[in-house]
Amino acid sequence: MICIPIIADNVDNAIRDMTEASKVADVVELRLDYMKNLNLNRLLENRNKPVIITYRPFREGGKYKGNEEDRVAVLKLAIRLGADFVDIEHDTIQNIGKESAYISRNKTKIIVSYHNFRETPDNLLDVYKKLSLTGTDIVKIVTYANDITDNVKIYRLLQQTSKPLISFCMGEYGLISRILYKEFGSYLTFASLQKGVESAPGQIAISELFSTYRIREQDKQTAIYGLIGNPVSHSIGPVIHNALFKQMGFNNIYVPFKVNNVDNFIKNFKLLDVKGYSVTIPHKESVINSLDEIAPLAGKIGAVNTIVNNNGRFIGYNTDCEAAIKALGSVIEVSGRNNHLKGKKVTLLGAGGAARAIAFGLKEYDANITILNRNIERARLLARDVGCSYGEFDYILKNETDILVNATPVGMYPAVNETPVPAKMLRPNMIVFDTIYNPVETRFLREAKAMGCKTVGGLPMFAYQAAAQFKLWTGQMPPVEKIEKIAYERLVSK
Repeated sequence: MICIPIIADNVDNAIRDMTEASKVADVVELRLDYMKNLNLNRLLENRNKPVIITYRPFREGGKYKGNEEDRVAVLKLAIRLGADFVDIEHDTIQNIGKESAYISRNKTKIIVSYHNFRETPDNLLDVYKKLSLTGTDIVKIVTYANDITDNVKIYRLLQQTSKPLISFCMGEYGLISRILYKEFGSYLTFASLQKGVESAPGQIAISELFSTYRIREQDKQTAIYGLIGNPVSHSIGPVIHNALFKQMGFNNIYVPFKVNNVDNFIKNFKLLDVKGYSVTIPHKESVINSLDEIAPLAGKIGAVNTIVNNNGRFIGYNTDCEAAIKALGSVIEVSGRNNHLKGKKVTLLGAGGAARAIAFGLKEYDANITILNRNIERARLLARDVGCSYGEFDYILKNETDILVNATPVGMYPAVNETPVPAKMLRPNMIVFDTIYNPVETRFLREAKAMGCKTVGGLPMFAYQAAAQFKLWTGQMPPVEKIEKIAYERLVSK
């Protein structure tokens, strides 16, 4: 079930929002602690869907700071009035009384809740057992995720329990436990009525749950795929891959995994049997040590952007290399006998995973490559592996280059006013390629156009590599043009 919390500050607005939420939600939660001048009778009389009454005190993350006896009296009244559900805090349930508990068995279902806004502790099963002893109908355990692996603690808990349990992680790291609540086994998940009216950190707008994550279509058999990176909130990968899964008839879902330690992540998330991953900054190189096998090209490059789960064996691939060359092909012929990259002076900014893939791709076409990086040692090591030159960033001022490639995150959303090099370093005869796709046109590209350069954005490269990933996961090649169209529409609508 999907529950939308109502956090209006008065009864009239609450009824309005409740009516709107009832069009899409299975359950509506009335957060009384947000409201002034309560009229519980009127609120319940205007319900169109089952309602959870919640009157959360400040100590449990709510807004109520008044008298505790008055708050408990409202919860008892909600039970007597026949509210569908009443959420009662774990340290309050003993104050509700036997009479209210008896009434709840006839009409109202009691939710006994525990919230931890600091962490996801290791003793979750003990917490569950303690709450279950209260005789409640439903247990609710919600914690804060400080790392992506905290979601696995919630998953394990949900696999061990018999009584209906609402459980997920709050915060950005806990996003997946909200999206994948059916796979996890939670009784319900919460979604905000719209962006900006969340009742807890990490809550997703209901429109996004429907449009991007197809939450109504998910079930226990839905195969999980996702993006490993940090940050991941800017990525349009979920929009692209979930749209492709739907259009091509796959019961799959693609979610963002914000990962700090990639080795811990890979080990812990084997429990969820994730079928495949995309890999982005900063894990394209470090993830190699966590995999069972590396495809030859990825091994040669030393960077992985795609992982396939082959019956429990994790195999790493690189689709960036070919995608970058194809993207450059829009302004310079690089196929067959018309290899116009041969002998071209290419200056490559960056020395991370994307830069490695591009450098090896360019080397295959006999380009004359120079790698520039603020960390000169990383530039030297990559240049050694590729067999090319390297230098400091001011190299561009001293030397002419035919093609300038930005393979750094400088200029990526949200830092859209940044650029990897000053405009004065650009020359009218250059080809400028920026691998960033969000925004579609970076400041770097705008300034290059103004200088008369030919430009290539990151969107074509993104589309080519995403299509190749999709084929590795599913065996089917999606239309690249479709990927680029979906991506462009999403990015320009932001």
